[in-house]
Amino acid sequence: MKKLEIKTSPKVEAVFANYPDIVRDKMQTLRKLVIETAKEIEGVSRLEETLKWGEPSFVSKEGSTLRMDWKPKFPNQYAMYFKCTSRLVETFREVYKDKFQYEGNRAIVFQLKQKIPVQQLKKCIKATLLYHKVKHLITLGI
Repeated sequence: MKKLEIKTSPKVEAVFANYPDIVRDKMQTLRKLVIETAKEIEGVSRLEETLKWGEPSFVSKEGSTLRMDWKPKFPNQYAMYFKCTSRLVETFREVYKDKFQYEGNRAIVFQLKQKIPVQQLKKCIKATLLYHKVKHLITLGI
């Protein structure tokens, strides 16, 4: 894996610390997947981990913002959120059909007891972190 500069806002750690234990573990897994995927992508050398709308978010210069969160209103699920005006979720749905549960054209939703399809999710993360470079491709390089 290549060197990746990660800039993390201290406020992100506070949000993770406030999740219930079982949720925190799931959210940390998503977080690790994003960072691991970013390290594998040629052309992404910097990743910013910040809060957007109070949710842990990742931003790369080449990509679209990727957010993640768990909400007490839906205690058995957590999600990754994508810019709803992008083609990201629409493309994920086209490529992966029913591999994921989707919320409109803005999120992939996971159940707390669900096993995440890691390889497919990493391809979705990669397309998001490279969105400005791949948005002209029919399936965003997936």
